[in-house]
Order: sequence, then C-alpha cells, then structure tokens
Amino acid sequence: MSIEFLMDIVIILLSTKLFGLLAKRFQMPQVVGALLAGLIIGPALLGLVHSSDFLSKLSKLGVLLLMFTAGLETDLDELKKSGKASFIIAIAGVVVPLVGGLAVAGFFNNDGKPFSGDLQTLLQNIFIGIVLTATSVSITVETLQEMGKLKTPSGTAILGAAIIDDILGIVLLTIVTSVSNPSVDIKVVLFKIAAFFVVSAVVGVLFYRGFNKLSSITQDKKDLSIFALIFCFTMSFGAEHFFGVADITGAYIAGLVLSKTKEAHSTMATVETISTTFLSPMFFANIGIGTVITGMNTKMVIFTALLLVVAILSKVVGCNLGARACGYSKEESLQIGTGMISRGEVALIVANIGVSMNLMKEEYFAPLILVVIVTTIITPILLKVVYADKKESEKDAILETA
Repeated sequence: MSIEFLMDIVIILLSTKLFGLLAKRFQMPQVVGALLAGLIIGPALLGLVHSSDFLSKLSKLGVLLLMFTAGLETDLDELKKSGKASFIIAIAGVVVPLVGGLAVAGFFNNDGKPFSGDLQTLLQNIFIGIVLTATSVSITVETLQEMGKLKTPSGTAILGAAIIDDILGIVLLTIVTSVSNPSVDIKVVLFKIAAFFVVSAVVGVLFYRGFNKLSSITQDKKDLSIFALIFCFTMSFGAEHFFGVADITGAYIAGLVLSKTKEAHSTMATVETISTTFLSPMFFANIGIGTVITGMNTKMVIFTALLLVVAILSKVVGCNLGARACGYSKEESLQIGTGMISRGEVALIVANIGVSMNLMKEEYFAPLILVVIVTTIITPILLKVVYADKKESEKDAILETA
C-alpha cells in the first residue's frame, strides 16, 4: 500500500496553518488562508497535491464535524425564535438568485432573450439559477465561530436560513429534473423531505434522553463523545441515503439534539479538537485542490464576471430584504445577507448533477467553479468587515489619522 498520502497530509496541514497565520496577521479569518493554501498547493498553481478519493473522504468528515459542532454551539431557543424569520430570509435568498442566474444564463444561452426559446433551453437557464440558490453554510460557520459571532441573532438566522435554503434547493432541483426526466416523482421527493424531519424529531428525542441517562452513569466522559460521533454520522448517512436530504443537514440536526444535553460542552471540546486540528483544514484545502479551470474564452470570461456579480448581489440584496421584513436592523440584515454569499461544495454538487443530466452545458461548468471559489474566499473577508465592532473601527480610524 502506498504511503504517499502521508506527505499530502503534511503539505496540507503545514500550508493551511502557515497561510492561516498569515491571514490572521492581516486581521482576516484563518479560513481564508486555508482556502488560498488549497489553491496554491493544488493543480491550479504548484501541483503539489492532487484530488484523490482519500482526500475527498477526509474532506467529507471535515465538513460533517464542522456542521455538527455548529449544531452543538447553536442556541436552540434563539433558533426557535428565528424560525419564521429564517424561512422568509431563505425564500428571498432563493428567489432573487434564481431569477438573476436565469436571466444571465438566458442572455448568453439564447441570443439575449432570457425567457424565450424551447423547453430544454429554458430548463438549462433555470438550472444555472438553481446553482446560484445554494448556500455553503460551512464557510460562514467557521468564520463566525472564529470571530465569536455564531450565537448572535444574525448568526443564528444565517444558520437557520442556510439549512432551509438547502431544502428549497433540493425541491427546485427535483422539479427541474422531474420535468426533464419523467422517472423522477416530485411527490415522492417532497414526502421524503417531510418524513426526514419527522423521523429526526422522534429519533432526536429518544437519543437525547438516552444520552443524558448514559452521561449520569459513565465514569469517563470521553466515551460519550464516541456515542455523539456515532449519532452524528448515523444522522448524516440516513439523511442523504434514505431521504435525499444533504448529509450536512443531518450532522447539524445531530448537533442541535445534543446542544441541550448535560455534557454538551465536554462533547463540543473533544469533537472540536479533532475538527479544527485535522479534518477542517482538509475540507477547506480540498476546495482549492479540486479547482481546475479549463476551456475559458472571452465570452465565458464575460459570462463568469456577470454571474459572479449576480451571485454576490442577489444573496446580499435578497436576504437583506427578507431580514429587514422580519424586523432585523440594517446592520444585522447586511450581516445575514453577507453570510449567505458563499456557494461552496453545495453549488459544485448541483452543477455536477446538471452536467450529468444534460441540464447544463459543460462550457458553463468552469465559470461556475470560479464563482464558487471567489464567493467562498470573499465571504469570510466580507463577514470580517460587516461584523467589525464600531468602537474598534473608530479606534483604528483614529490610529490611522494619528
């Protein structure tokens, strides 16, 4: 058996740490450094590390633990309060990018006439919009955790809206694929999604009670973390395998279930150590390592630029309006809109499905990868700006003028 993978791990851990410290030096979230490290050591630049099944699986574990710890850290009472608001924000954050992506794709795909043409062309345009509706909450979660802002009202709203956002994206994806592929039954998919939340509620209550009882009789609290991880991975597997819901949603719900248990803090400490020191760097670096851009001509460069502008503004404007309608302040609404910008792995998965089902032309895949990468990198930077403490900002301004 080859042991080359060990050097891949060494390069990834070393580069993400160094670039993370460099990012911190410039007062940026360390996740920005990890993402840039992946781009630099990957095929896009130096080619020191290449995508592999091993790295993909480590990356998957990384994002699952990241969402699990986000669930553990979430204030469940605050989440309940923001439930209705999160739904409205998610709706706005889906509709605006969907229309924007459809318009841009239609302009390039149909001679400047976005909403005309045959059914297949219209479905292709709609699919580009669906890709833009996706939100990669993992990037935002890592950044907010690092800044200590995850438990704020806006941070909780972002989490709730992003989870609902993914569900709405699955529904839209299913509708489009069902129109183009008669074998897909939209009613079955919607039933599975509803069933997932019902089953999760029942299983969650049972596990919550069992976990609390176990914690009262267990001597070594580290043993509880093993059961917590078993629950996390079981929920993740069940969500995607049986119900067609994203595995990260299952991991997040598992964290929510355990967030109110007696040993939530000790479980959080143990799991977070594994996540932050090893698996999370693998996930963030793997995004950059998997980036390979080919086949870009002038038309596609223009398309990419327009799509990127729409991708950013549609989330900021859409979610901002939704948040304002729900009573959030201007500052909080901007924070929520900014937190929803990143597309990440969710958009890539949807795009891959589109290419495999001929719902998206292959020439549009590279522009979408660029949109994903840019939005993923700029989101932590923009979050740092919109969450900047006013007193700190005024202090910095005085120092600069002095």
